Amino acid sequence: MQRRRNPPDKQERRLARRLRRGDPDVVADLYAQYGSASYGVLLRTLRDRDDADDVQQQVFAEVWRRAAQYDPERAGLLTWILTIARSRAIDHLRRRVPEPVSSDEMIRLSGDGDTPPETDLALDRWRAAELLAVLPDHERELLRLRFYEELSQTEIAARLDLPLGTVKARMVRALRKLRAHIDEGEVVS
Repeated sequence: MQRRRNPPDKQERRLARRLRRGDPDVVADLYAQYGSASYGVLLRTLRDRDDADDVQQQVFAEVWRRAAQYDPERAGLLTWILTIARSRAIDHLRRRVPEPVSSDEMIRLSGDGDTPPETDLALDRWRAAELLAVLPDHERELLRLRFYEELSQTEIAARLDLPLGTVKARMVRALRKLRAHIDEGEVVS
């Protein structure tokens, strides 16, 4: 076991004791003390504010759940929290799925004449994929699960291990963004 180089200061020792005791108010204090540092790591890693906001919420929920596992002899609170943040950011990046390329190529390949229904369906799917590509990955995934896999919001929350309120808020935000893009004519259908 490797020992820490710098002993924790008084405030960190107090926070660590409160965390291990299960003090419900400690998460707010940990967030006030270390939230900006963890958010900075998330923002640099994910390069998207919405993603960083969502993962930040997961990080501090995990800090609370894993409180009993924190060992002040191995790492300071900041190091421990940043390790969790980095892990959650990597998990988030691994869940990203690349989107198909432009439907223009699909239209060009289909020719100028009448197209069979299967081709029209494929073109519609490509257009939908282009439209969804304007959304952040986490919002796109929610809509894919809802409309392609036909999962309920409760099922999506369970599958992604997210609070139901987060799922609902993200879906509303995603649908508003899609409506704005359609209204602005940014995606040609």
